[in-house]
Amino acid sequence: MRPIRTASVGMSSALVALLACTAGSAAATDTESAHDKSKTKVITLTGTLTQQSRFPVNPNGPAAQGDQTVVRSALTDQAGNSVGETGGICTTTRTEPDFGAETCNVTYSLPGGQITFQGFVFGHLRPGPPPSFDGAITGGTGDYAGARGTVHADTIGPGQRRFTLTLLR
Repeated sequence: MRPIRTASVGMSSALVALLACTAGSAAATDTESAHDKSKTKVITLTGTLTQQSRFPVNPNGPAAQGDQTVVRSALTDQAGNSVGETGGICTTTRTEPDFGAETCNVTYSLPGGQITFQGFVFGHLRPGPPPSFDGAITGGTGDYAGARGTVHADTIGPGQRRFTLTLLR
């Protein structure tokens, strides 16, 4: 099967990576829960799509279960400093109703380690900007060993997403 390459965020760039986080202290704030006194670290990053390849099951037909999209994004902190990259893959699991669903696995490569993410993106086949999504931080390496928490992603412009990672300590 031949890949279809595109530079746009497109319908299925749901992961654009989902996937953004940084060890930079300029991007992170620590808050303390009044209920359990555990530390929560929030990291806000911008992901800019740098590569995207699609591998459709039906190259000349409609979206189908099993279609895959591979993405790579450059990550910057809130000050615009380069802090890493994401890489991941999304697989379409449903094409109807509600314009599709896909499951995504993404790795954020950051100073000090890596963070992994997994989650569903709903509505990726709808026309217009890619939908917002939430997912789980499933682990990490180095400074992020044993990481857990959530990722929230919003489209903020063509080929750009804001990622808010909430790390539970």
